[in-house]
Amino acid sequence: MRYVHVMLRGRVQGVGYRAWCAREAAGRGLLGFARNRRSGAVEAVFAGPPDVVEAMLTACRAGPAGARVDEMLVHEVSEAALAAGGRERFIVLETL
Repeated sequence: MRYVHVMLRGRVQGVGYRAWCAREAAGRGLLGFARNRRSGAVEAVFAGPPDVVEAMLTACRAGPAGARVDEMLVHEVSEAALAAGGRERFIVLETL
């Protein structure tokens, strides 16, 4: 399993990015979560097979229609990153 923490900046709020992210991740069988940050960023954690996580990261660079990703920070993390949620399925969390 690979676990990554991602922070996305640009036009990523108000364009359905979290919902898109949830559909994409769930469709790929990934665990984790996505949520808006008050800073205007979208935060996500993806957990799954390394090749599937890498494909999700590639998809995140483009995002849904109407989104613009200016910056994407990716950090390898441990399973503990799922403490906020998403251990059983991919979920959307409240804004933090």
